[in-house]
Amino acid sequence: MEKLEVCRDLLHGYDYSSFFTGNELTAGRAITGAVNFLLDLSRDEKKENYAKEALLLKQALSLCSSLAQPQEREEAAFFEAVRVLLMRITNQGGGKKLSLPEINARINELLKQSIKSDGVINLFSDKEEFSLFDPKFLEEISRMKEKNLAVELLKRLIAEQVQVYKRTNVVKSEKFSEIMQSAMNRYLNGMLTNEQVIQEMLNLAKQIREANKEGQDLGLTADELAFYDAITKPQAIKDFYENEELIAITKELADTLRKNKTIDWQQRDSARAKMRMMIKKLLKKHRYPPEGMEDAVQTVMTQCELWTDNTDM
Repeated sequence: MEKLEVCRDLLHGYDYSSFFTGNELTAGRAITGAVNFLLDLSRDEKKENYAKEALLLKQALSLCSSLAQPQEREEAAFFEAVRVLLMRITNQGGGKKLSLPEINARINELLKQSIKSDGVINLFSDKEEFSLFDPKFLEEISRMKEKNLAVELLKRLIAEQVQVYKRTNVVKSEKFSEIMQSAMNRYLNGMLTNEQVIQEMLNLAKQIREANKEGQDLGLTADELAFYDAITKPQAIKDFYENEELIAITKELADTLRKNKTIDWQQRDSARAKMRMMIKKLLKKHRYPPEGMEDAVQTVMTQCELWTDNTDM
């Protein structure tokens, strides 16, 4: 009863009565509304406390479930459903990818245990998972009333994609990380409203989607595109070479690395030194980089090392 009261206090100011009186759709909206309430920037500390206290409530109820009144179990189920969704969206405690069927099934099971409920609560839609590359889903996010929840979802999806780039593409990783960090810093400092930061992140999501198509347009694989991005990072380089030349350098570089890739590159300094010499020789043959842009070689070298460290033999 003490933990039940604590959870009520932490959600003070949010009306979740529709969870008990409506249908499954209104119950689902009550849950997402509560998560949105807790994700407000002014309630960061409350969000952390809620996750802890709701878990303690769940543990306490498991010890005395038969003694609790039906309405108390029902309210505890609501608090637990909010906790589960909050933890999954903020990626705490598990690190698993956010999956709608999984969330829906978990919440549905919680409701079945405490109240009579049939069917699945679809919190947003019946998609299998949130996807940064699904324009329809991004449009749904832009229309969400729960703006704090929308910000958190977009932030997580973009962060996941940036993590992929950190293992594969040094140039895009730096570019998208900087854009996202800049937007979030301005948001946290009160320089952007919820609506504005959502729009900025939707624009960034569009850039990431378009970036994934660049390779197809150039006739390059994802690996080759990463090398192409490194070679062409200084914008002025494109003025010195025809694009066909840059693509030729890219393909030869990728092919050379594939043919010479060994596990030693990840373990021995001498092997890595040999790799650097080989790359410099290849670039020199193509008269790359232009005079005065010697720093460009370091970007190419960093991308090559990233590739060798993150690609299976």
